[in-house]
Formats: sequence, C-alpha cells, structure tokens
Amino acid sequence: MEIVVALAFSAAVLFGADRLMLWLERRGHVNWRGKGRRRLSDEPVTRLDSMLSDHTRR
Repeated sequence: MEIVVALAFSAAVLFGADRLMLWLERRGHVNWRGKGRRRLSDEPVTRLDSMLSDHTRR
C-alpha cells in the first residue's frame, strides 16, 4: 500500500511541475513543451559596436 501512495504522490508532483512549467512558458520565462525552439533569425539583431559605443544624450 505504501508503494501505491508513493507512486500517486510522485505522479501528483510531476503533474504539478509540468503545469508550473507550462504557466512559466506562457509568461515567456522558459521554453518547455508547448513551443519549439525560438528561431534566431526572427530575433532582433543589434550590432555589437552600437551596443558598446558611448552614447551621450544632450
């Protein structure tokens, strides 16, 4: 009987962790299983020299 309780508890923990990860994915924090990998070509690009240059605002 103890093994059944342990298996049920493990299944509940895994189900809860999966739901938590899906919620985090909807909020954009992680990639879990609902979406594939992000395509890097779709991401905005910035030149490194423009990021490192010292811009002074007047």
